[in-house]
Amino acid sequence: MKKRNIYIVFACLILALSGASSCSKNFGDINTNPSIVTKPDVGFLLTYAEDQIVRYQYTEWIWESMEQLLRFTQHVTTDPYELTGNVNLRYNTYYLQILPNLFEIRHQIAARPDSANYRKMVAVTYVLQVLHGIKVTDMNGSIPYTQAAKGRTEAIFNPEYNTQQQLFNTWLTELDNAITALSASTGEQASYGNSDIYYQSNWNKWVMLANSLKLRIGARLELQDNAKTKQIFQQVMQNTIGPIVSVADQLTYVNEDYFPFGMGGEITYRSQRFATTSIVNFMKKVADPRLPIYFEENGLKGSYKDTLAKYRVSLPSFINSTDPKITFQGGPADFTTNPAHAAYLKNPFTVGNSNSGNSVSNYFLISPVNRKFFSPRYSGNTSGLYKEVSVSAAESLFTIAEFIQKGYAGGINTRGTASDWYNKGVAASIITMNDIAKVAGSTTAFTGNGEAEINTYLNDANVKLNGTNDLERIYIQEHLNFYRNPNEAFVFCRRTGYPKKTSTYYPREPMNETIPRRFWTLDPGETNRQNWQAAMQEQRFTPNAQDLPALSTQSVWYDKTAPRFGEGN
Repeated sequence: MKKRNIYIVFACLILALSGASSCSKNFGDINTNPSIVTKPDVGFLLTYAEDQIVRYQYTEWIWESMEQLLRFTQHVTTDPYELTGNVNLRYNTYYLQILPNLFEIRHQIAARPDSANYRKMVAVTYVLQVLHGIKVTDMNGSIPYTQAAKGRTEAIFNPEYNTQQQLFNTWLTELDNAITALSASTGEQASYGNSDIYYQSNWNKWVMLANSLKLRIGARLELQDNAKTKQIFQQVMQNTIGPIVSVADQLTYVNEDYFPFGMGGEITYRSQRFATTSIVNFMKKVADPRLPIYFEENGLKGSYKDTLAKYRVSLPSFINSTDPKITFQGGPADFTTNPAHAAYLKNPFTVGNSNSGNSVSNYFLISPVNRKFFSPRYSGNTSGLYKEVSVSAAESLFTIAEFIQKGYAGGINTRGTASDWYNKGVAASIITMNDIAKVAGSTTAFTGNGEAEINTYLNDANVKLNGTNDLERIYIQEHLNFYRNPNEAFVFCRRTGYPKKTSTYYPREPMNETIPRRFWTLDPGETNRQNWQAAMQEQRFTPNAQDLPALSTQSVWYDKTAPRFGEGN
């Protein structure tokens, strides 16, 4: 109960800050009641913030990631539900669960006479708030930041909204300062120890995370400030510690009581999710080891050929009967583009006729997403854990390969070619996905280290860089890698326009649906309405708009010059 009261205090302050409805908690009682904790341990505050950065996604996975973002990126196909108020939970989480705790850590440390011994602990708080802040601005554009969470310490309850350009500049400065502090060979420094559930106060790993976040920002700035992107890339590559490039250093989270689809594994809640035709066809073409990790086999197993022959029935035309990987089939990304094919997403292919006294066999033809991969406790399973990899080595490795391929390195030593970094990214992605599957108790691609499978894949003529469409090949591997990171998948497809509709390598499927470029923040109320309205006007956003015509045509700043989905260069 004491811990709960801490967050009641913070929640009230932040709600007041944003202009939302006020809390009725008596702050006089809070300040005098000795049973209420008003100075929580900084280690606990860090643990809570780190935990919430991942744990809040419990409902995000269902309402936003599976139903919206991964459908727009064509990683999965599912019922086209409308956007609801259940999306954009990232926004309130930032101001209610994350920032208040990080600010309080710094507030407590600043009051200590030996605060210089806590510089590395302070640096970590900035890396964390940038980590989630990027995700918040991705879909909301301008947000309160430099004046946010200061209601308690400075009585600022109407913070200004920072533009996306201001946010990125501020975050780059904060990350650079954090890297300097975390890398410094100073005297004795205090640490969070195991209260840091991400890295257990391994400062070098925090530097790697900060550098990887700089690369994330660099990718987002590319179309608005290309020179800045090049500068960021060169800085990261010249840093002595560098970004996350090893699976051992990835930002991972495993908690024995965290299952984003629930302990009952409700991954099919509201709708089943299936593979798209585009992703399955490509993964089959290149014999991708991740195929059985990502998707389940369909019903065409065992003696199905005998049954078809007995009743002289042929499979639907979208299936090649000689396909050696016939057990993996995708459905149309948009149901309306091919209703006949889409009909088999939920309905079986029936062979036989019960009216004539014969037995009937029902074959489900479309491969579902691998339900245990996402939801280890699916269908009554009692073992397996959910593993989140929020910032992967593969992401950084592919970004490095992409930027080298684009010529952003200038004259610096990149310690390898685009192909070298690309190959490392492919290997890291396959190893990471296999490990996630192993922890979940799901289908894996290999046992052991996977070296043979990875080398075979990298030597495939359709995978290795060949000097012809190298950038597209890098892009497609980025796309495949983001299967478990819906926000980064969406940002990637939005900023690059890949997969491309006209591609002969990996084409984006036809899609008639209108896709939003952003989410919305509603009128915060009288306390901060003026600043909110100014931010809406500056971005040319329709205030309070939640309709697709507005959301699909009004972009956040760094997205304003990006291509449409599927129309990359």
